[in-house]
Amino acid sequence: MKKGVSLLVAVALMALASSLASASDPSPLQDTCVAIDAPKNAVFVNGKFCKNPNLTVAEDFFYQGLNIPGNTTNRVGSNVTTVNVDAIPGLNTLGISLVRIDYAPYGQNPPHTHPRATEILTVLEGTLLVGFVTSNPQTASLAKF
Repeated sequence: MKKGVSLLVAVALMALASSLASASDPSPLQDTCVAIDAPKNAVFVNGKFCKNPNLTVAEDFFYQGLNIPGNTTNRVGSNVTTVNVDAIPGLNTLGISLVRIDYAPYGQNPPHTHPRATEILTVLEGTLLVGFVTSNPQTASLAKF
């Protein structure tokens, strides 16, 4: 009897551990979900209404303007041009965004966070001091010119 209970407990624990290990984000319900403001004939996904896929056009995935420098004559000496789902409706549900940051000499980008996101910088002209803070006391602050 004890062997049967032990075996049942062992199988139950293995099943539980295996179900947790194979968990993942669900697959998207559709390939694209072009964001629209008007809910006429649309589906609500990720905080935005989705355009009917049959009405999707190339312009839904296009943005023009990253080649235009931003105005850096402000108190922080920088300007952020954000390209996200509001600028490119086709980015909805894809988890992608992009920014162009222009800096005046001695300008700065105020401290900020990126929950569940990453940041990669490409410097085209000049030099930047870039860093980040970690939760590890041995490497609490990392910076590089």
